[in-house]
Amino acid sequence: MFKRHRRALMEQMKDAVAVFFAARETLRNNDVHFEYRQGSDFFHLTGFEEPEAVLVLAPQREKGDQTFLFLRQRDPEREVWDGKRLGVEAAPAALGVDKAFPIEELAAKLPGLLVGANRLYHHLGECAEDDAVILAAVAAAKRFRKRGDDTPGDLLDPAELLHEHRLLKSPAAIERMQRAATLTARGHRLGMAVTRPGLFEYQLQAAMEYSWRVGGARREAYPSIVGSGPNACVLHYRENNRRLEPGDLVLVDAGCEFDYHASDVTRTWPVNGRFSDPQRAIYEVVLASQLAAIEHCRAGHPFDAVHQVAVRVLTEGMCDLGLLQGPVKDRIEDEGYKRYYMHRTGHWLGMDVHDVGRYYLRGTSRALEPGMVLTVEPGIYIAPDDEQAPEAFRGIGVRIEDDVLVTEGEPVVLTHEAPKTVDEIEAVIGSADLPR
Repeated sequence: MFKRHRRALMEQMKDAVAVFFAARETLRNNDVHFEYRQGSDFFHLTGFEEPEAVLVLAPQREKGDQTFLFLRQRDPEREVWDGKRLGVEAAPAALGVDKAFPIEELAAKLPGLLVGANRLYHHLGECAEDDAVILAAVAAAKRFRKRGDDTPGDLLDPAELLHEHRLLKSPAAIERMQRAATLTARGHRLGMAVTRPGLFEYQLQAAMEYSWRVGGARREAYPSIVGSGPNACVLHYRENNRRLEPGDLVLVDAGCEFDYHASDVTRTWPVNGRFSDPQRAIYEVVLASQLAAIEHCRAGHPFDAVHQVAVRVLTEGMCDLGLLQGPVKDRIEDEGYKRYYMHRTGHWLGMDVHDVGRYYLRGTSRALEPGMVLTVEPGIYIAPDDEQAPEAFRGIGVRIEDDVLVTEGEPVVLTHEAPKTVDEIEAVIGSADLPR
């Protein structure tokens, strides 16, 4: 699979060379590092999870070796502490590259690998240390021009080529995303089941993340958001330390990652198991908006159409409930709805939770194509101190989010197992004990 990904990219590169750096390890505090996660582009091309590695693709070499990996050598002393390394000798057979070299030789060998290329692809600006390696290699390669060889004169972003490949998901990628979506949905169901007044937000988070680990997901796709009561109105709430109170809604935006593919789901449910009338009214507007938007996730429809449909239904509901005044058309045109719905309706999803790929082509919203996966996540957020809103609605925050695969026919909701209707949610809440 990874060799196929490299080959597809090199066919587009032609007379260029591309250099990809593994993600760097990051210090958390003192001598403790954050959990290491390989960069998505690097993993997409190699399947290799170790740090301190560099991939060079050189399709301009029509004969001989074209793929080179620089990586750490085996080190028995360090492996006692940190675990086994693949090593230089095993890399070609294990990863399907033509040649492998010690990472210490990168500076010496990279200039020679640039010879024959007119263009160089590199993610400039992501890491200053990596940029310095590239610029030094380009400068050193210029000596080869004296003998008539080409060396790169243009430095380009590989995103224009590679990220379009990643945007259209292969059957293997869709399978992994479906697994992530299924596990995430089950986690949300468990979260609903264990919810009861007196629980802390972080305990609810722990139950969901526990279920993902048990199901085979190694990590979360992003930091989990568990916002109860007024915290549901904070879009990227992170503290997760409030006690759940009777009468609260709890908004949970959380998903797992399975084999480097993400899921992204939001559900909102009542802590005591029943929506109040005002909570239900807001919830039903958001749900109607989401269902209408999902219906527009069809091949040929502009990406922006999904947002426009969601905004129309949300604005109609806000006007009906008295949150907004005047004609719906006017509140859409003057963006009055943004007082209570201030974000977009979705984004690409894949190896990254906010995945790669352009949303506009030549200034126009691009058409959806089979193989694209996007989130659909409308919401309404009414601040507790918003004196312009009817008092009954103040402090209510609702978001509903699913992961949707565009196909040749009907949209496929990958996360359909997560309860979503009022009746489904109320039937689950409080039906299980917290895992111990």
